[in-house]
Amino acid sequence: MAEFIRARSAEQKGQRLEEIKGAVRRQFAARPYHEITLTTIADELGWSRANLYKYVSTKEEIFLLLTADEMDSYFNALLTALPEGCGLAPDTVAEVWAGIANAHQEYFRLGDLLTTIVETNVTVERLMVFKRAYYDHVARMREHLPLILDIEPERVEPLLVAIYYHATGLVSGCWSNPLIAEALERLRIERPETDFRAEMRDFIGMCLGHYAR
Repeated sequence: MAEFIRARSAEQKGQRLEEIKGAVRRQFAARPYHEITLTTIADELGWSRANLYKYVSTKEEIFLLLTADEMDSYFNALLTALPEGCGLAPDTVAEVWAGIANAHQEYFRLGDLLTTIVETNVTVERLMVFKRAYYDHVARMREHLPLILDIEPERVEPLLVAIYYHATGLVSGCWSNPLIAEALERLRIERPETDFRAEMRDFIGMCLGHYAR
């Protein structure tokens, strides 16, 4: 592993944060949240915990940064795939949106931790940055969706929230938790597989029927 060299500029600090986020992404893909610690992160990077503390104070700060990245990617994908004047029928919009949700499952998996764990253990300054970015995305969608759907601007945020929380709950059920798998195996209960994309398509279609006119 590369020797730790402390960042001396804003650009270098950004590079260090990208290294930290990369390590956490890899660990989150392979293990449950509670098994990820500042020690496991530092070990993967070949740093000491003291070096890691130069950039973050808690692992929740890192997860908040990861969530912000995934949130940006999700909303930008929606705006790109559903451009103004696309003329898509609501059922096609639901299909496209479900495909984007499926491609951004990590955003919703992180969302399962956001409210109860991550947002309770970061500084208010970091949380303000995250919330500002979220409401900027909502404002963009509030302007954009009425251009492609027959929906009032004030109905856009409830639509986004409904889809977000359904996807967050659904993706946690789709994720393979080894402890749950072992418990069900011992009970001889076969867990049915969930088609995340198909479930999201049906749910988004239902939401569009409810929130759009």
